[in-house]
Amino acid sequence: MIEVEVLVEARQWKKNLNNPKKIILHIVKNFPKQFIFVNKKVYISVLLTNNKKIQLLNKKFRKKNKPTDILSFPSFNKKKLKQIIKNKNIYLGDIAISYEEFYKKNKNDFINGFIKIFIHGFLHLLSFDHKLNKDYKVMSRIEKKIFKKIDESFDHKKK
Repeated sequence: MIEVEVLVEARQWKKNLNNPKKIILHIVKNFPKQFIFVNKKVYISVLLTNNKKIQLLNKKFRKKNKPTDILSFPSFNKKKLKQIIKNKNIYLGDIAISYEEFYKKNKNDFINGFIKIFIHGFLHLLSFDHKLNKDYKVMSRIEKKIFKKIDESFDHKKK
């Protein structure tokens, strides 16, 4: 079971996402089986923020003084995650998404864009990355597979 804590820090998010926690829970509940944590309690936090805050986080943790659409802060590296996965309670980490950067890319398809960016951030919490081209291809393929499964289960008008 995955539990999500959502903090909506930027008011703009509320205009387009009625209940972000409900949407995120729907997304994670519909992940393919290989990404579901059976008999475990998994926790993540999501910060829906703005460019100013995400730029501060990007500068502090990545040494990049510019805003970005999403940042993920996994609690464990890949090796440690394989060991920790045996525990009953796991804190995977934090995801931060900037409204302005996200909106620039997704204003015409806000909900699908949100699903895709959340999947991307969640995979980073699971130690996926895209620094190398081969890793990018793997991560992109997995993102598309997950999105397809979630999109089939998602009734946009109800959310």
